[in-house]
Amino acid sequence: MKLFNNKHILITGHTGFKGSWLSAWLIQLGAKVIGISDEIPTDPAHYNFIKNGLYSDLRLDIKDARAVFSLINEVKPDYIFHLAAQPIVLDSYNDPLNTINTNTIGTANLLDALRRVNHKCISIIITSDKCYYNDERTYGYLETDRLGGKDPYSASKGAAELVIKTYVESFFSKSESNVSVGIGRAGNVIGGGDWAPHRIIPDCIRAWSKGNKAKIRNPRSTRPWQHVLEPLSGYITLAISLSQNSDLNGEAFNFGPPADQDHTVEELVNELINHWLAAGWTDKSKNNDSPHEAGLLKLNCDKALGTLAWKATLNFKETARWTGEWYRTFYEKGPIEAAALTMNQIKDYMELAQARNSFKLD
Repeated sequence: MKLFNNKHILITGHTGFKGSWLSAWLIQLGAKVIGISDEIPTDPAHYNFIKNGLYSDLRLDIKDARAVFSLINEVKPDYIFHLAAQPIVLDSYNDPLNTINTNTIGTANLLDALRRVNHKCISIIITSDKCYYNDERTYGYLETDRLGGKDPYSASKGAAELVIKTYVESFFSKSESNVSVGIGRAGNVIGGGDWAPHRIIPDCIRAWSKGNKAKIRNPRSTRPWQHVLEPLSGYITLAISLSQNSDLNGEAFNFGPPADQDHTVEELVNELINHWLAAGWTDKSKNNDSPHEAGLLKLNCDKALGTLAWKATLNFKETARWTGEWYRTFYEKGPIEAAALTMNQIKDYMELAQARNSFKLD
């Protein structure tokens, strides 16, 4: 736990769902968290509950290469967690160029800044489980499988992976390099504090909080659902491992639930209903004119288990319960209680991980 204490840690995309939870966790571990983001993406936003604990809170566009270099050169972070992204598949159809500029070129801007700095830095770059060319097979994708995508979002993440590999091989592979890079690919993340559009849990919560039924586009789609703390624990574990083992430089890792924990959207919603009074949903799949979204996606996480000694901590029912409890706390007791629950869930999660031998944060 002491590894991050008083360390300067830069998080890009800290105002987003995952970025704000990661900020909260690293603050709890004693880090000096510097957050950069171009905007607060939603209202409400989980970021608002953790912003007072930030060491520095900056507005910066990851697409601005000059600004990215200037900041990194000035701050000289010990660690970087790169989460800044355009994260919504459906939005990528509406504005594919912005998606590619943000997710691919934004990642290149960060890497090019690191190429030009002179301090030691460990950078964990987050792409997506959707970076794989998904033919909807029934077994999980390995880190060595084909990259690509049938939608602009997936393609942007696959392209980012190629950019990362190029920079690692060209500039960061030598033993005297100051920069080490790890790549995290996560499954579908849920948990309290997400209000993004076109995501199943926020769509349900928005409807239920108003006494309405949720409208479900693809109830039979299957995803590797996991609580937000699961992949974040993987990213943190990867950063620790990379600081201790330079052979991991440039390696990619899947972070997802066990193979038997993949569930349909319908199963997830019905499980969440157990933790929300008077909730319901309607099937809109027959009238769904939205662009293509994958019906099946699975990850193989054996590499994370074998190399990093990491595995998921929460089972499916616990994941749904923790998510439902957070939202009910927010809507019934208010944001102060929800903010406290964020910190308590992080603490409880670390205790469960230790008891279940899921990973070690030291």
